[in-house]
Amino acid sequence: MRNIYVLILILIAVVSCRNLKTEKNDKNNFAVIAYYTGDSKEIEKYPVEKLTHIIFSFLHLKGNELAFDKDVDRKTLRKLTSLKKNYKNLKVLISLGGWGGCKTCSEVFASKEGRTAFAGSVKKILTDFNADGIDLDWEYPAIEGYPGHRYTKEDKHNFTLLVKTLRKVLGDYYIISFAAGGFTDYIKNSIEWKEVMPVVDMVNVMTYDLVNGYSTVTGHHTPLYSNPKQKESVDNAVRMLDSIEVDKKKIIIGAAFYARVWESVPDTNNGLYQPGKFKTAVNYKDFDNTFTAEKGFKHFWDVKSKAPYMYNTKEKLFATFDDPKSIALKTRYAIDNNLGGIMFWELTLDKYKNGLVDVIYQTIKSAE
Repeated sequence: MRNIYVLILILIAVVSCRNLKTEKNDKNNFAVIAYYTGDSKEIEKYPVEKLTHIIFSFLHLKGNELAFDKDVDRKTLRKLTSLKKNYKNLKVLISLGGWGGCKTCSEVFASKEGRTAFAGSVKKILTDFNADGIDLDWEYPAIEGYPGHRYTKEDKHNFTLLVKTLRKVLGDYYIISFAAGGFTDYIKNSIEWKEVMPVVDMVNVMTYDLVNGYSTVTGHHTPLYSNPKQKESVDNAVRMLDSIEVDKKKIIIGAAFYARVWESVPDTNNGLYQPGKFKTAVNYKDFDNTFTAEKGFKHFWDVKSKAPYMYNTKEKLFATFDDPKSIALKTRYAIDNNLGGIMFWELTLDKYKNGLVDVIYQTIKSAE
């Protein structure tokens, strides 16, 4: 009897240790994912050691197969995967599509032949280049995305069939992720979440461009929280996904390394939630030379949404963006809510040193 009692105590101890190890590994597995559009040389200027994943963007469909647009992209992918020699935990993925980059996705993925040919071409590229997975950036299945691109209600189920085909062809070794719209219409109507999420490793939720280049009223394009004037936010997207039982550990929230600027914005409420016309995007690395007091810009902070913005009274310009404060809060939000990590668009928009990647890294370190 005593031996049985001792054995039970040992088993309890083993399980407890295993649980502690799992909790520790979960924190260590917090993902920091950079989309990357640069070349083979520029990547060396960034703090790659502070990233867990790099997603090379973009490859596109050529017929039914995934293909490079130009030879220099092959050189860049070779360079990215070679970084794994020095950074053992780094994963390098390739991405299909992007805004305006998935013109034939609806048509190709509507057939078994198209999905099978695509999956085979993905595996060949991953094998040839020693890459770790595929990110699907189809904007968007079943709802309107890029103007003029085909979308049908059947896209929703065809996307499910696509990820299942990829998993069958790629096996469990390779990562499969997808970039999801962070807004209500996408979450409700584009994806069969209960079928898709068990098959993929993560979903990169694009919780930016929540007001976009087609918006005729200003707002926060990447706020952490909703407010009475604006429902769409990081927290809104996470809550919606959680309500339909999407695994939180597979949810990666998105941050923006760029601002969106509107012109002809009335001097009311410091330009927030006012009519205007989208003017341009500004990269984070150019903020210090663009949004200056000398040029007439004044900085504001929305306490409710935890989002910064700027307004230029003289020029009637409104800017919405992420900054070090909002990036730190988003990172902390992902940690505190047991999410899988944070991603951003995109690395070449950051400063080489003391940029937003460094803010993410320091926030994670301070939470340990």
